[in-house]
Amino acid sequence: MLNRRILRVKAFQNLYAFEQCKASNLNLAKDLIREAFQPDLNTMEVQDKGLLKKEAAEALELFTNSLNNDNLKSGKQSNDKIIKEVKKALNFYQSANHKDFEFLAKNMVASAERIPQLYLFAIEILLAFGNHVAMEGEKKKKFSPEKMTFHKGELNLSNNKILSKIKNSQEFKSATIRQMANIDDLELEIREWFRDYVKPLESYQAYIKIEEPSLEDDFEIADDILKKVIFKIEAILNYFSEKDLNWTENKSVVRSLASKVLKNIKENFDAEGEVLPEIALNWEEDKDFFQNIFKLTVENDDVNKDLIAKRTQNWDIERIAQTDKIILSMAITEMKNFPSIPVKVTINEYIDISKTYSTPKSKQFVNGLLDVLSKELTQNGQIRKSGRGLLDNR
Repeated sequence: MLNRRILRVKAFQNLYAFEQCKASNLNLAKDLIREAFQPDLNTMEVQDKGLLKKEAAEALELFTNSLNNDNLKSGKQSNDKIIKEVKKALNFYQSANHKDFEFLAKNMVASAERIPQLYLFAIEILLAFGNHVAMEGEKKKKFSPEKMTFHKGELNLSNNKILSKIKNSQEFKSATIRQMANIDDLELEIREWFRDYVKPLESYQAYIKIEEPSLEDDFEIADDILKKVIFKIEAILNYFSEKDLNWTENKSVVRSLASKVLKNIKENFDAEGEVLPEIALNWEEDKDFFQNIFKLTVENDDVNKDLIAKRTQNWDIERIAQTDKIILSMAITEMKNFPSIPVKVTINEYIDISKTYSTPKSKQFVNGLLDVLSKELTQNGQIRKSGRGLLDNR
């Protein structure tokens, strides 16, 4: 399936989505309280608007103070209506959060399992462009008058060495069957996409003027079509978005995997073996890791935030970038709950995520804070590593 770096990124994206859901649910819950203390427009009785406003403020304060507590936390004697409306808002907030958590936890696994199919679709489209060129060449040879000149370079894409190796790879054939990555229904679209987007490319026009393309020439045009057509043209992107509801989040990962296919072949062209990107050998084990890093990060978020706050006393925890807080919380969770993963591996993985998904200064911030926290948590026994090559701190 997918390597753990990709799974960490996917878990991070879903944790970020969960934080957005919680913020939205919080606003909706507060709106429920405000609406409960609005003047009743259907009554003729005189209403004390000042009192309603005061009660609404008290209810909102009680709601906010009780968010992370099992019982209502009030320093004053609230009336029955305030307590009733706060309980209603808390129930709504907790229920909505639970539903969002369950949906995201289930959806992220389905989304991750779909990624191999998506990058195989991209490679299949690339191969289809080469097949289209071959068929057009056969038509010209068959129907063109004998005196019509036919430039050999026009068939370069059909003879592309990178694409040919993919096409002949048993590993690739097996993967497309297993992942049901079939694009036979795109025959008309392939012709149109090639005509409208591939053929006009400057790089493609230069490529077909080369009589004997080198391996590097073949790689560069395949990579160019992948980046400038398949992952850029709206008509093709719409095809992917119809296949995947999470395409916006998955696009960068899918593009990276498709690019790795081409690079793997170029760098190991004369070698036997795999042409596809490195894949996990045991999906069930990696799926457990994936689900647990998401679940445990949510469960331990408050504890993790307290740890972060204590080590960032010159910073307001609320002013730290949301992405950094999620990255740090994930890293702390992984260090404490996955004894077979070395601390150094965990820190490096989340530094890499911060480079791509957070602020320009996040790398140094995340690196420095995780270094301090890892030493502290190891000393007090909260991080215990065991396994081959690891120290078991007993």
